[in-house]
Amino acid sequence: METSVIPDWAVERRKMVDTQLIRRGIHDARVLAAMREIPREEFVPTESRVIAYSDPPIGIGYGQTISQPYMTALMAECLELTGNEHVLEVGAGCGYAAAVLGALAHDVVTVEIVPELAAQARRNLKRAGRDGKSQLRWTQRDFGSSFAGSGGVFAVALDERPFADERECEVSERRASRPGSRRAGPASRRSKLSRGGRTASAARPRGRWSP
Repeated sequence: METSVIPDWAVERRKMVDTQLIRRGIHDARVLAAMREIPREEFVPTESRVIAYSDPPIGIGYGQTISQPYMTALMAECLELTGNEHVLEVGAGCGYAAAVLGALAHDVVTVEIVPELAAQARRNLKRAGRDGKSQLRWTQRDFGSSFAGSGGVFAVALDERPFADERECEVSERRASRPGSRRAGPASRRSKLSRGGRTASAARPRGRWSP
């Protein structure tokens, strides 16, 4: 009778960082450390845990995926977080990106339009021990269309005061475009990231946007 072998997740994380991130040009030491630390296997369906650190995006249900690790790292690197920022992420999905951003910023508020995914992300963040710095809100409002027509996940770093309790889901459009804020997300099908009113190309070797 064969028994399944549970991967050494720490080894898998290090391998992911070395082969998928550093080789593609991710160099921010804090981003690399966060990607080595966050347990990605806690954010994918049970049946997909064995491939949690593979290169392609992985389905999480409801027509959505957990993005390719490279794209999560690239978005985080483009925000140039120092640890003092208050981040608003639009599109929580499974909660993995919020966990990564939470390791880099002062705090994170992430919003999700699909209630089932919001519940899933909340469970994932708690199970991974990352719910302390990442707060999740469910909203019926489609914030994604307010940021770009291409859809996808956006993170906005706001170098101001923390979010007020009742306003996390109201400030994004107004504050994300103000001086001092930095925005990262898909600006086109050619995988460009928008940051601080500028568009920075994310077209690095073998990299691709995984919505």
